[in-house]
This record gives sequence, C-alpha cells and structure tokens, in this order.
Amino acid sequence: MLEVAVHHRLGAFTLDAAFEAPPGLCVLFGRSGSGKTSVINAVAGLMRPDEGRVQVGERVVGDTSQGIWLPPHKRRLGYIFQEGRLFPHLSVRQNLLYGRWFAGSLLPLDPVVEMLGLGPLLTRRPGALSGGEKQRVAIGRALLADPGLILADEPLAALDEARKREILPYFERLRDEARCPILYVSHSAAEVARLATTVVVLQDGRVVRQGSAAEVLSDPAVTPAGIRAVGAVLEVRVAAHHDDGLTELDAGGLPLYLPRVPQAVGAPLRIRIAAQEVILARQKPEGLSALNILPGKVDSIREGEGPGALVSLDTAAGRVLARVTRRSAEGLGLAPGVDCFAVVKTVAIAREDVGTA
Repeated sequence: MLEVAVHHRLGAFTLDAAFEAPPGLCVLFGRSGSGKTSVINAVAGLMRPDEGRVQVGERVVGDTSQGIWLPPHKRRLGYIFQEGRLFPHLSVRQNLLYGRWFAGSLLPLDPVVEMLGLGPLLTRRPGALSGGEKQRVAIGRALLADPGLILADEPLAALDEARKREILPYFERLRDEARCPILYVSHSAAEVARLATTVVVLQDGRVVRQGSAAEVLSDPAVTPAGIRAVGAVLEVRVAAHHDDGLTELDAGGLPLYLPRVPQAVGAPLRIRIAAQEVILARQKPEGLSALNILPGKVDSIREGEGPGALVSLDTAAGRVLARVTRRSAEGLGLAPGVDCFAVVKTVAIAREDVGTA
C-alpha cells in the first residue's frame, strides 16, 4: 500500500492532495498544471512540502509532523524520467549495473534483461540506441536498484507514437511481474486505460476522483485529458482468431471484433473505445459495415457548452460512452432508461488502445 498526503503552497497554487493506492500501477492523471509532478517530487523527496506524509508499505519515508523527511537516496526509490538520462560513456550493461551498485542491490541482472528484451543491446552505448531502447534501459536500471517504489514521470512523453507502442508492453510486464508498486504520472487517456491498476485524478492541486481505469475513464464527469480523449474501458477475453485477420473478443457475453491481436485465446485484455468513435441507434442496425453492435440502456446524458452531448450507455460488456450532438440525442429521443444500440467500427479500436489486463 502506498499512502500519500501533501499540502504545499507554490505561489498562487495550493497543492492539497491525499490518496492511498493498493499494489500495482497507480496513475496520477490530470491536465498540465494540476499538481502531478509536484506530488511525485514530494514522494521522491525532491521537494519538501509545508505538510506531508509518505508511507510505502510499512516504511514511513516522510512525515513532517514528526520531523521525518528522508533525502531521495535514502528512500529506496527507482525514478524513470521522460528521457532515459543514461550515462553516455557507459555501455548498456554498465548503466544497468550502476543502478544495482549504487543501491547496494543483489538482484540478478539476467531476469531483468530478459523481461525488457535488452540482451542484444548490452554492449552498445546510449548514443547508438533509439528513444524506446533508452527508456527500456532506464526501466531496467530502476528495477535493479531493488526499489520499494518505482516513480515514472510521463516516461513516454518524449517518444513518438511508434516508440510508445514499443514501450507500453514493457510497462504492462513491469506492472504484472515486478514486486514493487509503481507511481506513474500521465495526461494520456490511452496510457491510463492500458496500464493503471488505480487512477488518481488531480485537478487544481486536489484529488477529484479515484478508482480503477474502467471506473474513472468511463465516468462522463471526468475529462482531464479533454473531451476528445473521453472513452470507455472494457475488460474482455480473446475468444477466437479468424482467418480474415480479425480477433473476436468475449465482452460480457457479447462479441467484439478488432484487427488481430497477438494474445492467445482466453487471454484477458483491456480495450479502450473512444466516445467519438461510437454511433448510437434506437433500433438494431442492419446492412452496416460496422461489426460491433452493443445493445444497452441509456444511463445518463451530459450536455457540453457547445452543441455536443456525452451519452453513457450500460451494456453487458460494460459502460460505453458516445459523443453525439444534442440535436442527435433529441432526435433519437434519448433519455435515461431508453434502450439503445452502440455501433463501433472494428478499425476504430486503435492498436495502442488494446492492452493486457
């Protein structure tokens, strides 16, 4: 369990955030300026707040009421920055071993190298690595320090989309296989959907929502990444791989199709469906190219400041969100309790929106 409580004034900005996170990967999610980096810096010991308490498991690393505020090097933390921050004059192997040596760790190198696919890179220097490869080395270095907590401050922000897709599976493995909890800062809904065990939403320095990725991202009132990033997260299982290149998913007993994924039949997945990719119909559509049709019932309609509305639909697969115009919602007679069908194109579910559960 990670316990954090921080109160601090930074000029006109007041940070007053407190939360508890169970084991796994906890994402601090919010817009720029919401206080995410300040919280993670307080946890790291890089910032001493006016008042604060940080406890990792049974170990209190900071409690201002008791005069305890350990410096970073005594907190047993691994920190992954936006850039790899590797030593340019050292090989990949030497960079990895530095993290272990500095912390006095006895963790073996080989399992970390295997987890992160670093074997072919061990003799190279950072100048010969891609951005994604550098981040994998940075993750390995943090792990080999045998930390009680790993901190990751927007570790994918400096990467292009191809490199992000390369790195995300390694963070999934880190979440599922590492022994220590992870506190991860992001403003990307796609990253949150794929990685988070717990999501803590920050706004203007305060915690405004906390829960699982499915609960938080499917809440129409939570839009820290902007309305265009709003979407639902569904927990599904791979049901079959078809010869035409599609994978069939079991979504609460409903079939969902998307371009082929590498996971085996039976594997649990999370998929994110962006609200702007969902079309609504009052009757079950026929003669459409879209393969995914989910029957459900309208739970709520949230109108925006412009012409749009966000419709929340309860289905057997889970909560689905649809971004439509108010004119469309009125024309369909949508209201809480009304039966409705959500239509999603197979190709609308992007590769980066599919991850392991």
